[in-house]
Amino acid sequence: MNRLFLFLGTNLAVVLVLSVVLQLLGLNRTGTNTLPWLFMTALIGMGGSFISLLLSKSMALRSTGAQLIANPASPTERWLVDTVARQAKQAGIGMPDVAIFDSPTPNAFATGSDRNHALVAVSTGLLQQMTQDEAEAVLGHEVAHVANGDMVTLTLIQGVVNTFVMVFANLIASFLDRDNRDGQRGMGYFLGYMLAQSVLGVLASIVVCWFSRQREFRADTGGASLAGRMKMIAALERLRRGQTAPLPAEMAAFGISGNMLGGLAHLFATHPPLSERIEALQQAR
Repeated sequence: MNRLFLFLGTNLAVVLVLSVVLQLLGLNRTGTNTLPWLFMTALIGMGGSFISLLLSKSMALRSTGAQLIANPASPTERWLVDTVARQAKQAGIGMPDVAIFDSPTPNAFATGSDRNHALVAVSTGLLQQMTQDEAEAVLGHEVAHVANGDMVTLTLIQGVVNTFVMVFANLIASFLDRDNRDGQRGMGYFLGYMLAQSVLGVLASIVVCWFSRQREFRADTGGASLAGRMKMIAALERLRRGQTAPLPAEMAAFGISGNMLGGLAHLFATHPPLSERIEALQQAR
């Protein structure tokens, strides 16, 4: 609830500040009230993110081909469901749906609209190549994502970023088209808007990815709390030694390893390097 109030307060402040900026720059040439437009922009910016959040479970199942475990058909599936149930109870969240998706490499992800309606899925490669202790730690990491509210948090961040991109793209485009005296938006506005939105969108993704990387450290800590610190370190070591196939783009931020890039491309990585995550756990008290 506090996160919701913070989010609403932040967006209200953004709307008010941008309204003042529009007036000071004289971009409101028609004399109309810009507040409705700003609120509509915020609604659009947030709307896309929340629609994606609400559809995240069904999208994840379709994009990965994951199969829900309704009735465990093997000892492995029974262990998987029981482990998630135990960890969910420890974390104080509702029992997530549990699924398995076909992939030869070890990976896992969590998604869902809230803490009590989540999905935790693991790959067949993870179950085949990891020890039970390592797999337990991975499950703890994913349950921690759910307990920390990471899906909702990143959705809020993405929504705020979307709003900023749309508003500032409009400001830049309006400035480029300021010599248009007939009150109609010209070609300069539309070209400027598309260019500004593309550039600002890239810069905004850096912000979202930074937040995603910080949430990974928290999920590792949560996984260590639920399964044991040495088990979590062993699981990350296993991932570092092996190759992890990338998840679909919309799931990457909530996977166990995600996309880890080098150089300047690291700015667009959803996960920190595994070596940094292992070191953080080793130094934890």
